[in-house]
Amino acid sequence: MPTEYRADGLRRGLPMVQSRDPEALEREKARLREIDARPAFWRRWRGYWSLSGPGWVQSALTLGAGSAGSSIFAGAVFGYDLLWVQPVAMFLGVVVFSAIGHQLLVTQARPYDVFRKKLHPALAVSWGAVVLLASIIWQFPQYALAVSVSRDIFDVAGLSVPRAPIALALLTAATALCWSYGQGSRRAVRLFERALKYLVLLMAFFFLLVVVKTGVDFKALLKGFFGFHIPRDREGLTIVLGALGAAVGVNMTFLYPYTLLARGWGKEHRGLKNFDLGVSMFAPFVLTTSLVVIACANTLHVQGIRVREAVDAAHALAPVAGVAAGRVIFSLGVLGMCFTTLAIEMVICGFVLSEMFGFEPRGWAYRAATMTANIGILGAFYPTPFWLPVLASSIALIMMPIAYIAFFILQNKRSYLGDEVNKGLKGTVWNVLLLLAILVVAAGAVVKILSLF
Repeated sequence: MPTEYRADGLRRGLPMVQSRDPEALEREKARLREIDARPAFWRRWRGYWSLSGPGWVQSALTLGAGSAGSSIFAGAVFGYDLLWVQPVAMFLGVVVFSAIGHQLLVTQARPYDVFRKKLHPALAVSWGAVVLLASIIWQFPQYALAVSVSRDIFDVAGLSVPRAPIALALLTAATALCWSYGQGSRRAVRLFERALKYLVLLMAFFFLLVVVKTGVDFKALLKGFFGFHIPRDREGLTIVLGALGAAVGVNMTFLYPYTLLARGWGKEHRGLKNFDLGVSMFAPFVLTTSLVVIACANTLHVQGIRVREAVDAAHALAPVAGVAAGRVIFSLGVLGMCFTTLAIEMVICGFVLSEMFGFEPRGWAYRAATMTANIGILGAFYPTPFWLPVLASSIALIMMPIAYIAFFILQNKRSYLGDEVNKGLKGTVWNVLLLLAILVVAAGAVVKILSLF
C-alpha cells in the first residue's frame, strides 16, 4: 500500500499497518462506538481495558533503570518524604502526552514530518538526533543494572555466571520482543503491548510483596504524597531531578505518537486515548515507583544503609523477607524494569532512523535500525556506578523543554489543527497545564545546568 498524504503534504499513518488489518481496525472502531454509548463510566472503562496498549508501552519504557535508581535513592535517603515527586512528574507528562495524542488522532500525521514542515527542518533533525542519542545512551545503564541483578539471582542459587552469557541472553530476548513489533500487523503490535502489560503488572506485584512484608507507615505516607518536601542539598536535588527526567524522557515524546500510528488510532479513539494514558501509563508508573520508595524507606532508610549498587538494595530486604527471597524478589522486579526498557529503546531507534532516512518501520531495514540501540550492551562489561542512571535522567531533563514547547505551539496552531486547536475555557485550562509542565521541566533544566558549575 503506497504512503498516504494529507492535502498539506504531511504523510498519514503507517501504511504497512493500514494495509494488513483494515477490517480489524473497522471492527475496533465499531466496538468503540458501542463502548462510548454506554451510560456508566465503569462499563466504558471495562470495555476500554481490553483495547488499551500504547500507554503500557510508555509505562514499560519509563519503568527502567532511571526510575528504579531514582526511587531506590529517594526511599533510602529520604524515607517517605519524596513520594510526591514521581506522581507530579508523571501527571505533567500525561498532560503533554494528552496534547500529543490529541494532535495525532486529529491529523494522523507523522510527527517528524510535522516538526519538519510546520515548525522547522532543523528542529526535526535535532529532535530525532537527540532521541536517537538518548535511546543509545540509556541502553548502557539498562544492560549494566540488568546484568548486575541477574548475577545476584544466580548467586542466591550458588552459581557464578559470567556477564557475557547474561548480556547475550538479554540481547536475544529483547531483540525477539522488539522485532515482533515490526512485523507489520496490528495483531503483532497488540501482542507486543500485551506482553509489556503483563510484565509491568508483574513488576508491581514483586514490589508489592516486599511492601506487604515490611508494612506501611500511613501517616508518613500521606505526608510524603502531600507534603511536597524539597531537599536543599545537592544529592537531594539530583534525586528529584533524576525522578523528573526518568518519569518522562525526551525519547518518549517521539515514541508515543508512533505507537498510536502503529495501532491505526484516529478520532474515534479519543476516549480510549484518555483512559489509556490514565490507567496504562500514569497508574502503573506511580504504583510501582511508590512501592519501590516505600520498600526502600522501610528497610534501607530505617537501617541507615547507603546504596552503592543494585545488590545493596536487594540485600537490605533480607531481614524482612529472608536472605534468598529478599534478594530474588527485589532483583526480579528490577530485572523486569530493565528488560522492557531494553526492548522499547530498540523500537525507538527503529522509528527514529526510519523517519530520518525515509524507509518504513518494517522488514530488515527496520530491524537493522533497531540494533543501533544495542551499542549499549557494552555497559554490561564495564563497572557502572548505580547512581549513573539517576544522573543521566537529570541531564536528560535539559532536553525536555524544547520538545514540550514545540508540541505546545502545535497545539495552538490553527493552520495545523484547524477547528481542533485549543480554544474557549477548555483550551485555556489545557494551555495553563501545558505551560506549567514546560515551566517545571525548564526550571529543572536550569537548576541542573547551574549545579554542573
